[in-house]
Amino acid sequence: MRLFYTDVFVLPLPAGHRFPMEKYSRLREALLASGEFGPADFHLPHAATNEELARAHDQKYIDAVSHGQLEKTAEKQIGFPWSEGMVERSRRSAGATICACRAALEDGVAANLAGGTHHAFRDHGEGFCVFNDAAIAARAMQAEGRVDRVLIVDCDVHQGNGTASILRGDESIFTFSIHGARNFPFDKEQSDLDIELPDGCSDAAYLRQLAHGLDTAFDLSRPDLVIYLAGADPYHDDRLGRLGLSFEGLADRDRMVFNKALVHRAPVAIAMAGGYARQINDTVSIHRQTILLAKSIRTP
Repeated sequence: MRLFYTDVFVLPLPAGHRFPMEKYSRLREALLASGEFGPADFHLPHAATNEELARAHDQKYIDAVSHGQLEKTAEKQIGFPWSEGMVERSRRSAGATICACRAALEDGVAANLAGGTHHAFRDHGEGFCVFNDAAIAARAMQAEGRVDRVLIVDCDVHQGNGTASILRGDESIFTFSIHGARNFPFDKEQSDLDIELPDGCSDAAYLRQLAHGLDTAFDLSRPDLVIYLAGADPYHDDRLGRLGLSFEGLADRDRMVFNKALVHRAPVAIAMAGGYARQINDTVSIHRQTILLAKSIRTP
């Protein structure tokens, strides 16, 4: 199983910034320490090109990000201060999901150990998201002639509003988001399938809704490839989550997604998406669990 990492491309943040940037390097270290992966399983991705980005984003926005010409309000909406490091990291993160999709189509499963930047719209970013890696990667696989139909399964606790907006009306890419009803973004977009959950939603209730959603999404999309945003933030002790899932419930969530893809013979490319647990080690453990489960199930 090939894993694509970007933690060596540092996004400089001011002291006290609430985004847990260190979770990515900790995740790679935890996977190496697991004994399930060796150094040869970890790969640096290419930086997404302007051509790849432009399949999902306006060129004017790409240029503004690339050359440090974002308005202060746009920069504030993203939540990261502009720097050359921010640009490089964002391009590499999108490139990692592209690489994970290519690898998944060859091997059955692969992962971007970052990514899941689903709040980025065609013409702006928000919510710690600069470029929308899932939309970029789905369109890249189509442009390269590797797939016709893609299913994006977004299990981050926040709705994939940017993904829904970019891909609205594109019948070849199906967007499914299961998320907190009262959480960010407060003005939701319309995915092909949205399931909204109440605050405190527990394992059993979540899994019932997810099973129904996956049945519908796979039946309607008939995907050649699944891009899975495996957010760690539905966890009950996540600072930004508001749902009530346990470690075991999140493991059952992952198994459900991977087994459904296996039944439908659909390769899976994974992106980590959000995770803001009060204890960063909890977030790392949840992401680690997702990758280890993916390896054990091995979609064909």
